[in-house]
Amino acid sequence: MKVEFHGPDDRETVVGIATWDGYRASVESGDDEVASALWKIFRPTPVVVDDGAFRRQGTRGEVVLQPGNLEWFRAAAQVRAAEAGLVARIVPEITRGGYDPAAGYLSFDESIERLVEGPSR
Repeated sequence: MKVEFHGPDDRETVVGIATWDGYRASVESGDDEVASALWKIFRPTPVVVDDGAFRRQGTRGEVVLQPGNLEWFRAAAQVRAAEAGLVARIVPEITRGGYDPAAGYLSFDESIERLVEGPSR
């Protein structure tokens, strides 16, 4: 997954990029100050969110997401970017393929592999 960061007043100029490789976040920026802010955003500490998708049924309130997974990466980008004076934009990395209703015979892993490899399969 890739997240682009920009300033609150200039949505066109990307000042930094963070990617999740399945294990950890990596950041890149041409500006050392922005790179430092991005490392602070993705420091490996828990993130507190108030999102019903992460709560057990019948509960309410904030949830703590531990570092080390994709949900934490997305939450860290969205919650901590504002603290750093940045705006996070999640960018899809798979640009080809899509839902194929006739591919119901494929397992989930085969469907993902097909998306990643492209339509040549």
